[in-house]
Amino acid sequence: MSKTTWERVLWKEQPYPDNYVPPTFLSSLVKNSNVQPYTYWELVIGSCAITQHISTISIFLVAFIHLRHQTLDPRLLVFASTALFVTGFLVWEILSSIGKKRLGTADSDRRARAARASILVFLALIALAPILRTLTDATSSDSVWALSACLFILNAALADYSTAHRGGRVRERLTSVLSMNAAISAAVVLASRLHEDLSVFALVLFAVQLFALFPILRHRLQSAPVSMRIALTTMMSTASVFLMGQVSRTAMLLFGAAMASASFVAPAVLVRAQAFKNELHGPWDVATPKVVVCLCSCCSGLLSFKFGIGVPDRVASGHGYMNFLDVRVRRTSAWFLDV
Repeated sequence: MSKTTWERVLWKEQPYPDNYVPPTFLSSLVKNSNVQPYTYWELVIGSCAITQHISTISIFLVAFIHLRHQTLDPRLLVFASTALFVTGFLVWEILSSIGKKRLGTADSDRRARAARASILVFLALIALAPILRTLTDATSSDSVWALSACLFILNAALADYSTAHRGGRVRERLTSVLSMNAAISAAVVLASRLHEDLSVFALVLFAVQLFALFPILRHRLQSAPVSMRIALTTMMSTASVFLMGQVSRTAMLLFGAAMASASFVAPAVLVRAQAFKNELHGPWDVATPKVVVCLCSCCSGLLSFKFGIGVPDRVASGHGYMNFLDVRVRRTSAWFLDV
């Protein structure tokens, strides 16, 4: 008498123990089904945002050192910050006008709000400059250097290097807000070691341009043509290395190594590590809900909710899914068309 074939059901009594594992248990094993392989140059291009961020930190530190040694006129830095703001605003407007037409009234209101906010920030920094200059008088310089270094490391680690969403909208994340706060805090701490109120104002204004406004523009530039991103990254990294070399050769080598590692070494390591990726899927996986809109005649325009046990992409035949519970409801509104 042949032994009863084991079935994967709970309601039927079978002559098998509860922990029975059939020989075909691993037949549905799938490896790396959801793994997206990356190419080296794709990762190099994607790392442009990281290189740009490291370059901004390097340029800011160069400006601080020159202001501290009084080899840079703070008025020149204020003019440079204003020019950067105008240039960035024009680039933003150009990128916003590509592929999408806005209403004139909405554009005027948005520009008026941006102008008012810029004037308020400008006046607030002028008023707070004397207070910021004496902020760390009772603190030793060693503590200030260590604190600012930790804040800049935190800024680089928590920065958001993703791209903008559709329509140019940037979704602010908690980590990006913390990153900006860390950078501005580091700039304020460093500015308190300067000797003149105008120098403090110029440095903090420059920090707002680099660490608050430029990341927003960088999000938009991530969706720009690759040639533009590579040109901007090359220009910023070259300028930062050149300017840092005039201050300290050791710091130049340190920042140059950091940018080279982020741009070329880290992508190579990630591509090499893909060979050791081993993601397993099988019948032991948790059931995964799949929402499928079927517009064929046999389904009569029904919205299908398929709850899969095992590998969701495994199709038995026709519209049926192996080991799937198929629940269908008729669409009652146009909202389902966006699913």
